[in-house]
Amino acid sequence: MNTLTLGYSPCPNDTFIFYALTHGRIPANFAVREILEDVESLNSRAMAGRPASTGETAANAGMPAAGEMLDLTKISFHAAAYLLDNYCLLRSGGALGRGCGPLVVSRDYSDIEDVRGRSIAIPGRYTTAQLLLMLYGRGFDDVRVMQFDRIMPAVAGGDVDAGLIIHEGRFTYQNYGLKKLLDLGEWWEKETGAPIPLGCILAKRSLGKETVMAVEDAIRRSIIYARENRAECTGYIKAHAQEMDDSVIDGHISLYVNSFSDDFGEEGVRAIEKLFSMASEAGVIPAKRAPLFF
Repeated sequence: MNTLTLGYSPCPNDTFIFYALTHGRIPANFAVREILEDVESLNSRAMAGRPASTGETAANAGMPAAGEMLDLTKISFHAAAYLLDNYCLLRSGGALGRGCGPLVVSRDYSDIEDVRGRSIAIPGRYTTAQLLLMLYGRGFDDVRVMQFDRIMPAVAGGDVDAGLIIHEGRFTYQNYGLKKLLDLGEWWEKETGAPIPLGCILAKRSLGKETVMAVEDAIRRSIIYARENRAECTGYIKAHAQEMDDSVIDGHISLYVNSFSDDFGEEGVRAIEKLFSMASEAGVIPAKRAPLFF
C-alpha cells in the first residue's frame, strides 16, 4: 500500500476534515502520513517546489524535509495559482463559502481608509487573504508577515497599525480590544456575487488520475465520518487548536466546513475561476496556467 504525505493546518476545520482519513476510520487503498503546519508554511513548502537536497533531514524522524514537495497539501488559492504545473486541485477538502472571509482589524483606527500607507500584519504573502487585500485597493503595501496567531497580539500591543486576520481570529478579535475595519469576504461577495475561495487541497499530478480520484473520494468520506462522529474527533481537534473554547471551535468548523468542502460544484469552480481571472488581470498572479483539475 502506498503511503502519501499529506500537509494541512492545525486549525479545527482541517483537523475535522482529515481526522478519519489519518486515523484509519475509513477504508482506502493508500495510507497517509500527516504533516501539520500553518497555512503559510505549507504555501512556502509547495512554492519551493524542489525535492529534499542531499543531506537535508527532517526535524522529526520519518517526516519530509522542509523543502520536499508533499504528495497532497492544503494550500491558499493565491499560492495555488503558481503551482498548477505540478499540482492539480481536488474538488473535496477545501475552504470556500460565504460570510467567512478575512478581516482587517485595528486597535487605534476606525476606518479602512485610515490605515492606507500604515503598517499591516499579514499571515503570509501567498495567502488568499493577502491576495484579496491586493485586489481591494492600493496603499496597503507596508506589510509585516507574521504567523497568523501572532497578528492579533501584535496589533493589540501597538507593534503594527492593523492586522489581516484569518481562521479563529474572526471569532476572537474583540477579545483583544480590536475593531473590524473591513470584511474582505463581504467585499468580495458584493463585487462578484460569488462565494469566496480561501483554501484548497492540491495533489501531485504525477500521482496519476486513479490515485487522485481515490484521494478525492476518501477526503469526502472522511468529512462524512466526522459529521456523523463529531464527539470522536474532539480530542484530536483540541490537541491542535489555537483556541480551546468549544463555541469558537464549533463556530469555526460550522463556518469553514460546508457543502463546498464536500465538492466545489459548478458554483465553487466559477468562484475560483473568477478569483484567478481578477488576479491575473490585475497582474498579481501569472496570466497563463495549467487546468485546475486533473
